[in-house]
Amino acid sequence: MSATARLVRLKAGTALPRQELPELSWDDLAAALHRATAQGLRVVAFFAAAEGEAARLYLVLADDREADLAVGTTRVTGGAFPSLTPDCPQVHLFEREIAEGYGLCPLAHPWLKPVRLQAGGGDFYQVVGEEVHEVGVGPVHAGVIEPGHFRFQCHGEDVFHLEISLGYQHRGVERGLVGGPNRRSIHYLETVAGDTTIGHATAYCEVLEALSGAHPPARASALRGIALELERLANHVGDLGALAGDVGFLPTASYCGRIRGDFLNLTAELCGSRFGRGLVRPGGTHFDLDEALARRLAERLERSFADSRSAIELLWDSSSVMERFEGTGTVPREVAEQLGLVGPAARASGLDRDARRDHPSGIFRFHHLPAAVADSGDVFGRATVRWLEIQRSVAFVREQLAAMPRGPVRSEGGTIAGQSLAVSLVEGWRGEICHVALTDAAGRFERYKVVDPSFHNWSALAYALRGGQISDFPLCNKSFNLSYCGHDL
Repeated sequence: MSATARLVRLKAGTALPRQELPELSWDDLAAALHRATAQGLRVVAFFAAAEGEAARLYLVLADDREADLAVGTTRVTGGAFPSLTPDCPQVHLFEREIAEGYGLCPLAHPWLKPVRLQAGGGDFYQVVGEEVHEVGVGPVHAGVIEPGHFRFQCHGEDVFHLEISLGYQHRGVERGLVGGPNRRSIHYLETVAGDTTIGHATAYCEVLEALSGAHPPARASALRGIALELERLANHVGDLGALAGDVGFLPTASYCGRIRGDFLNLTAELCGSRFGRGLVRPGGTHFDLDEALARRLAERLERSFADSRSAIELLWDSSSVMERFEGTGTVPREVAEQLGLVGPAARASGLDRDARRDHPSGIFRFHHLPAAVADSGDVFGRATVRWLEIQRSVAFVREQLAAMPRGPVRSEGGTIAGQSLAVSLVEGWRGEICHVALTDAAGRFERYKVVDPSFHNWSALAYALRGGQISDFPLCNKSFNLSYCGHDL
């Protein structure tokens, strides 16, 4: 029997009637998950939706080798189900979220703490022993850092365990989307994680396009791809500068802070917003560019890239920087795979996964970017992947600006399909973004699930600190640079 014999297959960016979803028993769903993960599939979403007096669980797996998704569902009654976490750690946070949001208890879950609705609540893991102590950081931090609590179990400076508690700014985004789509929906999605406006807006629009049969014109797809890579460039350059700052290497830190702004300003040239708000819309884009603007963007792209190269390559030539980067915050490949990591964090640990290549949509169906992969799994690996991605994103944007397809930038779709399920996958700069929509008979959102890449990756930050020192935390934290608000939906 194949890994997903009892699951239905579909491509990312497509929809299917919910009646085509296979109705599985709990045992069948669990068996399908175990077979699938053993054969290399991975969990991209696992969530609940209310169904009368009971609830229905939906499981979405990605098959990167076959470039499609496997979906299954089961109905849960009695308020409990056997936890899948002991055999599949990828679902541990999803199960905690299901328990918190729907009151369903995953029996035998190893650490059933609140995810976000009761921020700071629940017991903390404890390490007991002579001279063992705790260090608490946050939730209030200096400057504009978002709220989050970090509790270190230490012996001197050595960290045995880091426990991360988020949820201090839970906004109820997914609840706010129920009943849509409406005029507010796109604005909710653009602000799921403000530094990933293009990524989340694109994922949302691909869901609506799948449900309505809309097909964005080629020019709009190119513009979306340009905006997505500009978003990646701004954040990667900014983070490499921040990593330099965390080890006291001021030349790169000072220059990259400015250069990040240069890349953000390129997006502002496209749509008037440095973060890309208002650009991506269902059916295409809300803005276009003429030949003069394309030339200007290309010229500024080259200047910004040249400045980036000069500033970032100083890092690799500094022995003091390499001493701090190499061997710090290591996440081995097998751990990254067990936790289901995505994005640069996964690729830095040797996992060759990138939704632009594995589940392409839009312009990426025709233009393939090579995935940047390292194998050290440490701060150096995560920094190296970012630098490689900067170079490849610049090459992509350069090529698109030089050969923009002609034609309109918007197309109209039909009526939103009722009683349907749609899934989109977009490779944001932090990693894979997954949106899943369930519509009712009238074509309104009955459930809308958002999985920001940070949701997969926070556990890896906790692992990265094990065996390290407290002083490694700022450096490790910035090497992941995960989103608090993207987690606190």
